[in-house]
Amino acid sequence: MIIPLISLNRPITFYGNSIFCLKMMRGKTIVVTGANSGIGKATTVEMLKQQGRVIMACRDQVRAEEAVREIVKEAGQDNGEVLIKHLDLASLKSVQTFCEEIIKEEPRIDVLINNAGIYQCPYTKTEDGFEMQFGVNHLGHFLLTHLLLELLKQSAPSRIVVVSSKLYKYGEINFEDLNSEQSYDKAFAYGRSKLANLLFTHELAHRLADTGVTVNALTPGIVRTNLGRHIQIPLLAKPLFNLASRAFFKSPQEGAQTSVYLACSPDVEGVQGKCFANCQPQELLPKATDEDIAKKLWDISEVMVRITT
Repeated sequence: MIIPLISLNRPITFYGNSIFCLKMMRGKTIVVTGANSGIGKATTVEMLKQQGRVIMACRDQVRAEEAVREIVKEAGQDNGEVLIKHLDLASLKSVQTFCEEIIKEEPRIDVLINNAGIYQCPYTKTEDGFEMQFGVNHLGHFLLTHLLLELLKQSAPSRIVVVSSKLYKYGEINFEDLNSEQSYDKAFAYGRSKLANLLFTHELAHRLADTGVTVNALTPGIVRTNLGRHIQIPLLAKPLFNLASRAFFKSPQEGAQTSVYLACSPDVEGVQGKCFANCQPQELLPKATDEDIAKKLWDISEVMVRITT
């Protein structure tokens, strides 16, 4: 499904750093996972306003089509285009099929934004038997990036953007129970998957040296999205929670600013292996940049997603 769009010819402001992104992404192809809602949808809108060509990688076709109608309304309609393609990160087969189609149909990828995620869901497993949060947030994107890496290298200079979370601070990589079969705490499992995102970024940055492909991560902060749909809030407390969220949480557009910044800003051209928040580099806890853990996690992840080298 392809729909034409137009740039709105306006500058975008990144937390005090105003740069003109007008037509900056013209002629470039951007893949955004989870692009039908929340930060991913807002990121898609901004990429389209810059006349980028966005491939929305979404699990639910119906919801994606509904989102495109809203995106068109917000971004205007004329020159650019958006393409919906099915991707279920909870299925290795779906990831492989998606990548096979992209490699066959697309001459280049300029930016890959690993945005999709699941948050604090009850204990469930992916199609391949992985704990859902670790499987979707880390392993699905790990395989996706691996399979698209050659095309990204051929398209260099190109960028990979990984959406993590400050909740990585509460996660630990337990190599004896990555699948949470011995014990499961949904909050800790989410933190672990986001820590895995940062360790993946750290190790991938080393492997991408001198390739022309950069990878950086970000933590968007607390954003008003449907990511928290699995969190149970007492009925009587919902009005107060909704009021508080509007007062203190970022909007999806605000939450997407760092994703957009890392995707297009010349300020981060050549920057490798960093983590950003509010468009500024952040200092991570040592466990998020541990060389040994990052390499071990990489090696185990390859085995889990059945990568043979």
